[in-house]
Amino acid sequence: MVRAVTPAVPLPRRPLTPGDDDVRLWYEDVLGWPTVPGEPPRLVVGVRFDVLDVPAEAGCAALERLGRSGALGRGFPVALYGGRMRLLVAAGSAEELPGLLEWLDWGALELDLVAVGTGGLMEAPCPPVAASGSDGPGAARPLPPGRGGSQGAAVWLRPPEPGSGAGASLPTLSAMGTRGARGDGVGPPDLVRLVDTVATQVHRARLRRAGAAAAGAVGQPLAFS
Repeated sequence: MVRAVTPAVPLPRRPLTPGDDDVRLWYEDVLGWPTVPGEPPRLVVGVRFDVLDVPAEAGCAALERLGRSGALGRGFPVALYGGRMRLLVAAGSAEELPGLLEWLDWGALELDLVAVGTGGLMEAPCPPVAASGSDGPGAARPLPPGRGGSQGAAVWLRPPEPGSGAGASLPTLSAMGTRGARGDGVGPPDLVRLVDTVATQVHRARLRRAGAAAAGAVGQPLAFS
């Protein structure tokens, strides 16, 4: 007697790379951040947060300095996109930046520091976590690296905290910006300190590049026609 054996068919597996719809749902449902249609998914700036866009070199130096001084606390959302760093700050901060730079005596200098506020968009980095129904309502589990980890795409250096923490961790002009979401005094730096530190590092990076260019020019042999 011959018995036919049917090979076991594996159950469909969840795609390893989250799709654009998954990314949008994570930002809208978990963080309450609005997005716009299109590919790749983009976040609306000026509603829940504004963005300070700086060269990645200067941004990393600023975060390191703030961390050494103890002003960084648990941190605030920071994303990388190519050679740029995007520091998320409280909504309305972009309007305050020109006056703040003047008050800090940076207004007379050309700084590679861009504030993005109302009407702006930011490419959405791949979320670090997502709600999973299989793990129970509201449970969080890691999402595998996908589009956000590919070359040239936006990635989180420090992702936002799900829930109410996403807004509470943003630097503001208010004195409350130096307090943590739990009221323990460990939170993001206030906007004044953040902008001053970032502007200092942007200016120093510019001086280093200018010095290197000058040194290279001095070392070049003179050309005679």
